[in-house]
Amino acid sequence: MKASRALATCLILAGIIVGGSTSLAVDNPPFVRITPADVHWQDLPGGHGVQIATLLGDPSKSGIYVIRVKFPPHLMSAPHWHPHERYVTVLEGTWYTGTGDTFDPAHAVPLKPDSFMFHPAKATHWDGSAGDEAVIVQITGEGPATTTPVDPKQPDWLEAHR
Repeated sequence: MKASRALATCLILAGIIVGGSTSLAVDNPPFVRITPADVHWQDLPGGHGVQIATLLGDPSKSGIYVIRVKFPPHLMSAPHWHPHERYVTVLEGTWYTGTGDTFDPAHAVPLKPDSFMFHPAKATHWDGSAGDEAVIVQITGEGPATTTPVDPKQPDWLEAHR
């Protein structure tokens, strides 16, 4: 009797361990490692030299995504907003950011590399490179990611000189 109870206990524990570890192996997503050589830049259509690289996810679909955006010197976006929150880290260059419906590079806030900015959902802003250097930012957000201009009659990209 004791032997069969001990065997049953061992089988139950083995089932829990095997079942639990199998569940963990299936449920855990794979690690993702991306080296600089793995970053594939693509021209943003109509972006006047702005390039984008998707690192994780798909910004056009539901779910989390991570992208990088490269702004050429002296090019900034016109005032616009996005439907979801976005988390932005400056990787290279000085990224100039402004909030509100009025584009005015003289009032932009410069953010150097390693700076961070949170964009609330539907908050109007404009940003880019107002200086002589290219800028690269990394953006994490939830898709689908769209951009809605404040004034559709205004161009999407504006030349900026500080």
